[in-house]
Amino acid sequence: MTEQDKNTQDTVVFICAWNEEDSIGGVIDELRTYVPDADILVVNDGSKDQTEKIAQSHGASVVSFSENRGLQAAIAEGYHQALNRGYQYCGRIDADGQHRPQDLWAMLRAVKDDQCDVAIGSRFLPGSGEYTPEPERVIGTTVLRTLMKVRIGTPITDGTSGMYVVNQHAMRLLSIPYDVGAPEVQGILRLADAELRILEIPVSMRQREHGQSSFVGKRAVHLVASVAGALLVGEGIRRRRRRKILS
Repeated sequence: MTEQDKNTQDTVVFICAWNEEDSIGGVIDELRTYVPDADILVVNDGSKDQTEKIAQSHGASVVSFSENRGLQAAIAEGYHQALNRGYQYCGRIDADGQHRPQDLWAMLRAVKDDQCDVAIGSRFLPGSGEYTPEPERVIGTTVLRTLMKVRIGTPITDGTSGMYVVNQHAMRLLSIPYDVGAPEVQGILRLADAELRILEIPVSMRQREHGQSSFVGKRAVHLVASVAGALLVGEGIRRRRRRKILS
């Protein structure tokens, strides 16, 4: 019997988790309440605490890395698992409890109703609530928003959002390994280049209660610089290709 034969649901929501024992159980329970028809998968990125055990005790399926491989690997693995298990739709939500699972429902409806191939939860659209990001994140997202508009021709208000719902067309692209520090940005470039339909939907974000954001200090500056470089290099390659085709 294949994984697809065993799968009785058409939707899975995966959660990338690294040492999130304080919040993972609550996130899973909220998902069960607000998206009861979806299966739940936790990609445990080499956690050293009780994340795996707690996720399993709350009824989630768990795929664990033997060591911490980073968000890039965890995201790719989540979409890869969704494809291999035969799901038609795949959601993604963070493990720290900042996302509200009830917002995922509206995003899921947009994809299932064929309004888009990809729904991205945006913290920065009108109607998104009163989330207050760190100063580094405000600067970084502003820079990335400007560069992404230049690169793909469409403004994306929240290019580093960790809240997604996608169909199988997008799953295939998003399951390919990432090689930059902001996999969400690289993923959006793949989706845009494939001319898939992207729709941002306003979502409310809660302030982090456990752990600490990785988007702070020197790492935030390095991340923005590396992603900006990737965006500009990608645009240069596209321009050279266009010139070659026209010549």
